Amino acid sequence: MLSAKSLFQEILDHDESFALFCSIAASGESQGGWENARIAALVPETQRGLAPRIARHGADEDKHGRIFNALMRKRGLQPVPVPPETDYTRLLEQKGIGLAHGRLRRDEPLTVQDIVTYLAHSRVTEQRASEQMELLRKHFADHPDLGRAVRMISHDEDNHLAYCHEELLRLAYAGHGRAIQRTLRECALAEIRVHRDVSLAVMARMGRILGWSGPRAAVLAAGVHAVYAYERLGGRRRMVSLRTPERRNALGGPASAAPEFA
Repeated sequence: MLSAKSLFQEILDHDESFALFCSIAASGESQGGWENARIAALVPETQRGLAPRIARHGADEDKHGRIFNALMRKRGLQPVPVPPETDYTRLLEQKGIGLAHGRLRRDEPLTVQDIVTYLAHSRVTEQRASEQMELLRKHFADHPDLGRAVRMISHDEDNHLAYCHEELLRLAYAGHGRAIQRTLRECALAEIRVHRDVSLAVMARMGRILGWSGPRAAVLAAGVHAVYAYERLGGRRRMVSLRTPERRNALGGPASAAPEFA
């Protein structure tokens, strides 16, 4: 039977596929940590109140990268190189989504429009991350090895999403509404394409490692294409809407520690 739980269980049970999964996840989280740290350092003076929240976001992402690396160490595994076609954050940057790394490496203050771009990009990608972690939490929250990590990361991703809603609404009320909606639409359209391409690449890699049959691989690929079609036709609207979050000031404090994973 093909299900999200059985698919991930198969990946989890095989050392090589598990190492690839964790390496891809750790790389993306660590990259997000660097990006947020640089943005926090370059926030324009008029938005300085945002800097601690952006820094907290980056600290959370760094923590998640350490958690995925620790999960590998616990099984005696080493990180493996991330195939370029599975590098979600790099491919998004290549599509011009978010703030370019070259821009972040320069010690020049960002503009308010740059902050809008950053928050819109984060709002779209954190929607994806929150949904993916919710799925893992649903099936593996009580898993003896993964449960603690899944619950912690899922909680953080929900906080990140709430923070993006709150800050984008604040900027919309300050007169940036049209720019926010335009940027959200652009980000969402690019993200769903990159997510489709990365999902197909990851499934192809996992299929080779786990020896999936041609028909099984074809069914999984068809599922990825079906998700893309749904999102292209309108499912992406969940990524561009804004609402007042239940969690207010979600990133208002210090990042929570994860000593058992560090």
